[in-house]
Formats: sequence, structure tokens, C-alpha cells
Amino acid sequence: MSQERTPPADGSAAVGASTLMSELADTIDGERVYLGDVLDRLHGQGQGLLLLILSLPMCIPNIPGISTLFGALLIGPSLQLMRGRTTIWTPQFMRKWTMKASSLRGALRACVPLLRKVEHVAMPRLTSLTEWPATSLIGLQTLVMALVLILPIWGANLIPGIAVALTGLAILQRDGALVIASACVAVAALAWVYFGTYYTFAFFNQLWKWSVGWF
Repeated sequence: MSQERTPPADGSAAVGASTLMSELADTIDGERVYLGDVLDRLHGQGQGLLLLILSLPMCIPNIPGISTLFGALLIGPSLQLMRGRTTIWTPQFMRKWTMKASSLRGALRACVPLLRKVEHVAMPRLTSLTEWPATSLIGLQTLVMALVLILPIWGANLIPGIAVALTGLAILQRDGALVIASACVAVAALAWVYFGTYYTFAFFNQLWKWSVGWF
């Protein structure tokens, strides 16, 4: 199990997200792993890494419907951010969920190269945006993105997934600029859902009118 890490007192950069992700992958062994065990291994890295783990699968093509599951899992961390909590709490029944250890290791390691590229532009700045009480707004934004992910809307998982991933990286790297960027992406996600839903209903409404007129 990895040792607890605390942010440097001098305000220097926190441990890189790619390093934390790689270390987490190295601690996972066996055939199956409990979700609770994975969360325990995040001890000391907190919400930022958890947000990354739950959001990065949304940023790549994946199994249909998986966004609903990950959206539901994001509700807990978002509520804790709103309350200013830094520890990770998950209902006991969720902690007993299991997954293939090899699949989780592979997914985590696949994210490492991408995170290393993004880390080149991430640095401690505007750090007050990554601390309480600003984290309450971050939590609210994450909750809204989680609810969007739960909705069965085609193509609505990528943009909110990116927003949450940027939020997680911002918390880990103490980068307020990434917090602002995540807010912009979140607005884009809501716009996509609104206009996508509006024009979808308009299309089917017109199709219905055309069908009634035809018959």
C-alpha cells in the first residue's frame, strides 16, 4: 500500500498524477480487486486521483452504458468536495464491488502517457481555487457533470468526462487555471446536452408530424 502524501509546505508542485497512477497500478495484484481496497490505496492522494480514475474512462470509446455507472460513482466524491472533506468515503455496498485486477491495471497504465503530456502545462498557480471554500463550487460542478453522465444521452459522456478529468488534475497539481478550464468545458457539456436534447426532440416531433400526415 502506498504511503500517505501531503502537499509540500513550500507550495511546490504536488506529486505528478502520472506517478500516482503508475504507483497505484503497481499495487494491484491478484485476479480480482475490491473497489474498497482500491479506494484505501488512494489514502493520502484523496479526491483528485479518484476523480481522474472515474473520469478518464469517459474520455475514450467504451462500453455503452458505462457512463451511467461511473456517473453514479462520481456523486459521492462530488458531495464530499462540496462539504470540504478530503477523505474518501463510499457506501459499504459499493466497497464490495469487484473488478478484474488485470483490466484495472491496464486501464490505469494506459492513462499514464496521456497524463505525462498534460502535466507539462500543469503547475501550482491560483492555488486558492483548489482550496476550501472554492472546492465547494468544484464539487457542485462535478455533481452536475455526474448527473449528465448518468443520463442516457448519446455522445454526452466525452465532454463532462473531460471536465471532471481536468478537475481531478487541477486538485492534484494545485492548478487554479485548470479549474477555470474545467468550468469552461462543463459549460460546453451543458450546452451540448441542452441543444442536443432540444434538436433531437424537434427532429422526432417533425418526423411524427410527417408520419401522421403521410398516413
